[in-house]
Amino acid sequence: MDKKILYQYIDACALVKETEAEIEKIRQHRREIVTDKVKGSSYDFPFGEVSYIVRGIPYNEREQERKEILLVKRKAAAEAIKVQVEEWLVTVPMRMQRIIRYRVFAGMSWSEVSLRMGRKATADSVKKEFQRFMAEK
Repeated sequence: MDKKILYQYIDACALVKETEAEIEKIRQHRREIVTDKVKGSSYDFPFGEVSYIVRGIPYNEREQERKEILLVKRKAAAEAIKVQVEEWLVTVPMRMQRIIRYRVFAGMSWSEVSLRMGRKATADSVKKEFQRFMAEK
């Protein structure tokens, strides 16, 4: 597997959260009921003006269902990338797993990563170790 997919992991995680929020927004919109008043004439004599209250759901059901299906597919694709990265990460040496988790997933600086790694690691040594690993095929 290409190591470049590692950088898609963070975007995939964010995309899953954003997509879940959009799906929930659509589902809430379905439950929304709109009320309006209209005027018309009464059915009986004398045909005077009468106000009617109209209630309903304010969306095109088919369009919203199609949009929700697309969002579910988008979420599934992002989750597939997450799973690929997590499966790949298990095959990596433990030390490199820690470096990747701290640097790429947590977004720490190299000096923060070196502090977490301990054992007299410096920011430059950890950075170089990561760069060598990423350059390998």
